[in-house]
Amino acid sequence: MENFNYSIPTKVYFGKGQIKNLAAIIKESGNKILIAYGGGSIKKIGLYDEMIKILNDNSISYVELSGIEPNPRIETVRKGIKICKENNVEVVLAVGGGSTIDCAKVIAAGVKYEGDPWDLVTSPQKINEVLPIVTILTLSATGSEMDPHAVISDMTTNQKLGTGHENMKPKASILDPEYTYSVPKNQTAAGTADIMSHIFETYFNHTKGVDIQDSTAEGLLRACIKYGKIAIENPKDYDARANLMWASSWAINGLISYGTNSPWVVHPMEHELSAFYDITHGVGLAILTPHWMKYSLDDTTVFKFAQYGINVWGIDKNLDKFEIANKAIEKTSEFFKELGIPSTLREVGIEEDKLELMAKKAMNPYFKYAFKPLDENDILKIFKAAL
Repeated sequence: MENFNYSIPTKVYFGKGQIKNLAAIIKESGNKILIAYGGGSIKKIGLYDEMIKILNDNSISYVELSGIEPNPRIETVRKGIKICKENNVEVVLAVGGGSTIDCAKVIAAGVKYEGDPWDLVTSPQKINEVLPIVTILTLSATGSEMDPHAVISDMTTNQKLGTGHENMKPKASILDPEYTYSVPKNQTAAGTADIMSHIFETYFNHTKGVDIQDSTAEGLLRACIKYGKIAIENPKDYDARANLMWASSWAINGLISYGTNSPWVVHPMEHELSAFYDITHGVGLAILTPHWMKYSLDDTTVFKFAQYGINVWGIDKNLDKFEIANKAIEKTSEFFKELGIPSTLREVGIEEDKLELMAKKAMNPYFKYAFKPLDENDILKIFKAAL
């Protein structure tokens, strides 16, 4: 296990009715807020009215930014910053899923930055002071409610980039599983795939002596496999929604990655798919992941794939390690299909014409340190296999 510094400062208010704490949470940091949200779902489920009543009853003033996109745009970030500066906003309240929270994070950082906020996406070291961020989660997927990261797109240049800073970790997050009851089946499936991908990106590494991280990751994966199906079949199953919501946070809040070392590769590859074709992030991850697994399987990686197959899928440990690994990869692919997620790039409108360009843009120098080292040609082969 490698050295690490432990800090997860987000206060989590988990469970039914935790919105009752909203006013007290906000007043810890200010009294003028920006409410950031996406489409109309928070109004349809009654969350918007519930929230506004609490704010009005507690004399908390607010302005709004609505219409945040599923792949949030830098133009929307700029708009949010302008609203904040014009209204002396003190706290940013993000109500929605990961896209809304990601957008809110960069808005909160951009208010204190004099240049264009795209600078903060391309150069995270320029992030310094950040307005306090509070979240109310309505979609279990990205884990943005408890981490320092954000992903923003500039569709004019086909760029979708991640950024991050410790100061962008939310001060508090309200996680009420009931707010996810109305999430459609396809989004529940994509969210489950996103959670699992976060775990995979950390779990598949060569770091020795990380039994605690590995066993925790394996438990989270088993929970996703169990409860992902249940949530799709019965959207109002509280335990299913609760387990997915908590798995979303734990998958990327550092608890399973501290002490390990391996750069993420599937996420940067998928970001190119979303940047060029604006597809659902979790769908792209589900399509690419089994093909990345197959491409990465060799004598140096088989031990971890076999461990995954035995501890997550319950495959017979007495079988040949490569047989276990291949069965585990196939089970992963089949699971995503059972959730109703497309299994090929062509199914989501992606053809071969931009694959070389996307492979080139996805390439990162750190990929040579990945679980299976990759170069640009390797990425292209994975893209082609996923067609």
